Amino acid sequence: MKFLYDNLFVIIFIANMLLSLIIVFRERKQTAQTWSWLLVLMFIPVLGFILYIFLGRGISKDKIFDMKMQAKIGMNAEIEAEKQSLLRGLFPHPPTGEVDSKQLIYMLTIFESSLYTTKNEVLLYTDGREKFDNLIEDIRQARDHVHMEYYIYRGDTLGKEIRQELINAVKRGVKVRLLLDAWGSTQVNMKFFEELRKIGGEVAFFFPLFVPYLNPRINYRNHRKIVVIDGKIGYTGGFNVGNEYLGKVKKFGYWRDNHLRIYGEAVYSLQNRFLMDWNSQHRKELSYDAAYFPTIHSDGKKAVQVVTSGPDSELEQIKMTYLKMISIAKKEILIQTPYYIPDASIHEALKLALLSGVKVRMQIPNKPDHMLVYWATYSFSAELLEYGAIIETYEQGFIHAKTMIIDGGIVSVGSANIDVRSFRLDFEVNTVIYDQTFSEKVRNAFYEDSKVSELLTEEKYCNRGVLIKLKEGLARLISPLL
Repeated sequence: MKFLYDNLFVIIFIANMLLSLIIVFRERKQTAQTWSWLLVLMFIPVLGFILYIFLGRGISKDKIFDMKMQAKIGMNAEIEAEKQSLLRGLFPHPPTGEVDSKQLIYMLTIFESSLYTTKNEVLLYTDGREKFDNLIEDIRQARDHVHMEYYIYRGDTLGKEIRQELINAVKRGVKVRLLLDAWGSTQVNMKFFEELRKIGGEVAFFFPLFVPYLNPRINYRNHRKIVVIDGKIGYTGGFNVGNEYLGKVKKFGYWRDNHLRIYGEAVYSLQNRFLMDWNSQHRKELSYDAAYFPTIHSDGKKAVQVVTSGPDSELEQIKMTYLKMISIAKKEILIQTPYYIPDASIHEALKLALLSGVKVRMQIPNKPDHMLVYWATYSFSAELLEYGAIIETYEQGFIHAKTMIIDGGIVSVGSANIDVRSFRLDFEVNTVIYDQTFSEKVRNAFYEDSKVSELLTEEKYCNRGVLIKLKEGLARLISPLL
């Protein structure tokens, strides 16, 4: 024992060195993340070790999703047929105006195995009450199943309202499965859903916290928002379940978000994603069932691809989607994001677009929901001003939409922010719509938001106070870890 006390410093030093070697050679993180963790270990060795265990460790890519057994449940043949068509040079021509969508469709189909579908009706919701009113009505019409997946589910008025609708559905004979992220949904537990579970509803938590707030996987969150009803109707986007998403929390004011309702073949992709997520966390795995992928008779003509990504993959599919959209834009890139903490590739791609004469307009919040994240966003977005970007701060409340529109022809709406966390740490889902008419609808909503936003000018930014500069400096320093 005396030997341990006498040599404690040496033991800590050796442990830190070993952990540093693990970070550099085994985890193979991005360079900025690697250096950030090395600095943490160097300056706060004991606490840094604990922080790394809970926030920095990678996750085993072969233990989350059994990709060989589960991947693309019920859709293997369709995706393979699409791949063969593209490899033979048979490209689709969706109505995207002047935007050439070939390369993006090719990338998402060949390398991301994203099903390209053309028979879809797509509705856009920008208001939480409207979205949830429509969702509730669809749940009331459900006949076979309701599959629901959210990052945040609160036990407030809206949470209880949705819970009651799910209870009513089970009583009608509908199979209800609810998957919630354990970190984002800490306000609810199995007891909150006790009545739902007693009558046959199933509830599961993604990466459950066996000890509250302590879990080695706490840094990896299921940020997806997916609802599938009877395999025909899908909801996905930015709204979670909670009163703030209805604009009822004073701190945020009006909650501005984007969410989609899809009726058509693209719902197969949302269903597939839900089934894989459910099976990854649940002992009673679901296998292929024709009821999950019914024939859908849709008169819609929207071309859609659903893209998912997460720390279980090295490809960073959604980041690649954003990068490709930026690279093929020739006139205009419109972005709404609550968090803009990009890695170098996204930041440089937007600078290159600006230098090439492409108009870049970005809307960010005027108030923080996470302080350091807010100041990092303010700093990174302001840097684009030097290159001619138009940066606006949304003043009517809190903007939470994660949207990118290029040349009024292609739009991406989803759960992924433009930040390192969404690209590498969180499980996300975005929907890409290839349609000029729909893109113009989203574009018009963007410019309506401009009317209640303020321009961030170079002069205003340069005149910021010393305290703000210090906050920005700290936020940017640790941004690879945010």
